[in-house]
Amino acid sequence: MDKLIHLSSKNHSIIIKVDLIPEIIHWGGKINEIDSDLLFAIERPISQARLDIDVPLSLCPELGRGHFNAPGIEGHRYGSDWAPVFHIVDQQADSKSVQITLRDEVAQLELLVELHIDHDSDVVKKRITVTNKGESEYYLGKLSSTLPLPNHANELMTFHGRWCQEFQTQRQPLEHGGFMQQNRRGRTSHENFPGLFMGEHGFSEQLGQVWGFHLGWSGNHELRADVRSDGRRFVQAGELLFSGECILGTNETYQSPWLYGCYSSNGLNGISERFHHYVRQHIISFPTDKPRPVHLNTWEGIYFDHKPEYIMQMATEAAEMGVERFIIDDGWFVGRHDDKAALGDWYLDEEKYPEGLEPVIAHVNDKGMEFGLWVEPEMVSKDSNLYRNHPEWMLGLEGYHQPSGRWQHVLDLQNPECFQYLFDRLNNLLTRYNITYLKWDMNRELVQPGHHGRPAVHGQTKALYALVDQLLAQHPSVEIESCSSGGGRIDFEILKRTHRFWASDCNDALERQTIQRGMSYFFPPEVMGAHIGPAECHSTNRQHHINLRGVTALSGHMGVELDPVKESAEEKAAFSHYIALHKKYRHLLHSGRSFRMDVADKNQYVYGVQGEDETIVTVCQLAMPSYALPSPLRMTCVDANAKYEVKLVEMPKASFQLMKQAPKWLDQTLTLTGNNLREIGLILPILDPESALIVSLKKI
Repeated sequence: MDKLIHLSSKNHSIIIKVDLIPEIIHWGGKINEIDSDLLFAIERPISQARLDIDVPLSLCPELGRGHFNAPGIEGHRYGSDWAPVFHIVDQQADSKSVQITLRDEVAQLELLVELHIDHDSDVVKKRITVTNKGESEYYLGKLSSTLPLPNHANELMTFHGRWCQEFQTQRQPLEHGGFMQQNRRGRTSHENFPGLFMGEHGFSEQLGQVWGFHLGWSGNHELRADVRSDGRRFVQAGELLFSGECILGTNETYQSPWLYGCYSSNGLNGISERFHHYVRQHIISFPTDKPRPVHLNTWEGIYFDHKPEYIMQMATEAAEMGVERFIIDDGWFVGRHDDKAALGDWYLDEEKYPEGLEPVIAHVNDKGMEFGLWVEPEMVSKDSNLYRNHPEWMLGLEGYHQPSGRWQHVLDLQNPECFQYLFDRLNNLLTRYNITYLKWDMNRELVQPGHHGRPAVHGQTKALYALVDQLLAQHPSVEIESCSSGGGRIDFEILKRTHRFWASDCNDALERQTIQRGMSYFFPPEVMGAHIGPAECHSTNRQHHINLRGVTALSGHMGVELDPVKESAEEKAAFSHYIALHKKYRHLLHSGRSFRMDVADKNQYVYGVQGEDETIVTVCQLAMPSYALPSPLRMTCVDANAKYEVKLVEMPKASFQLMKQAPKWLDQTLTLTGNNLREIGLILPILDPESALIVSLKKI
């Protein structure tokens, strides 16, 4: 069995055959012991009218070996060495990880394949490093991580979206051919989140074998799922490199982003549980004993109209509602009266704040709240002192007209003077003022992103990471939100150095239900920024009752995005109610096991969080119910052997239009066994469209 490497976690196994090249022969359920005859049992026949050799589906498939689907590596050396064939020269392995070195002596290339499985979460991560061992330059076009799947993984679930409508899902069968998405926008993007699922036909939230994948990278990417003509299939993901973007000199290396994956035998909930556990243990850096503060962000309340006295009045009313962190958004710096000017000039506007920012911060702190500030360091307005003094700092290609986006352009972070200027300005702000939180925005895609004429998305992304890392090294207690016109930069790699995401610029609670559901497949609730907006949503002009807005925001890292001074006493009392409800369940929401439930009504979302002693279940009616009566909701999230107190936590106070009589249990506390809850269930009231309720199941 020397040809087999067995990696194992708490629940899963990966078995790798190492002969000339490494090949995964199993990734799924736990294998307790490898049988001595296994290699004979899995030997493949060779089909007629094919090559006379068996072609393994390796961890880096090679065109030169006869892999006719997407290869794992592409490149050339002035037109030669374009079809390399690698062989194993070294391997180091233990029960949790393997590092395999492969070499092609003809092409003078070396690969290092790293594969790790986390014991507790069962999450796998993989990356590849290529080194140019030749004396001439090697033009790398692609280096992607490949992971194989069994033939019964024949259904694909992917993500698409746009501004204000991120994390939309779609499904398709995958019996022949393949699927590919490419992102060239220079950020993770709203349109093409770098994640997908493949599973057996009909996999659902709670049922079916499914494999999940996410590429941890904040720049361009390519993600694909291919089926070979022999039925074998694989997922492949990596950075999308522009022509000439990666040229390796002698002994220079390129390292692919980490590809994260996991397997579940109990549907998408199993995938989410594993990804969430991994993110909490290995990605997020956040004090475990600190609750996530409830926010108020000023953006939709005042936009660019900054008056210190009025902002302090907003802060006073925010504190009275229970807000714990007050954030001044765009419009605080010199010359910023609209979105057409001043980006890059990160100095306080003394006309707006004649006494400085200190009195506002002191007032916020006196009210018991932390203070946060909005910045957009990667951007520059042409109407700014920075651009007038340093037009050469703009990212672009000489000789071309660079189109603006939101009236702004991108700074070249690989320019050392530009990088240092940005660090100095941000460092000055954090040193001078008592700022505990930065909302770090990025509101523009990259067009012709050139540095000294060469494509620069890879370098720009790495420089962004370096800038944030350097700033946090100087100010380790500061928290940073990753915002990019909402959810345009959401991925594991940026989360390693930030603390939460602004999930979307859309505060429409109905849209947010779908956005947050899609995001929940990969990210736990505590990193998902979710705010209560005004009754009339600024991005859709749709109106929602506070019930739907409050319940929707309650499910993530909660905040409020409006002007409390202009809200009625009734609305403010409702905000206080939902903030208090969030605080009551905050620890459970931000540490428990999140799940989604399969339900008969296609216009209903049911989801929740399970803790050791209590589970809360949210039922959201998106549109008219599919049926006149709701079916019993079987609570598969509870322990069959335990007893529970079941009670209603939250329900719309408005009259029900679709129901003459509500179930009597709504006004009671029921005692039910987990067995009854799982097998028989609970009859819910008929909910009006665009309303929600919350039920608590407390273990006795």
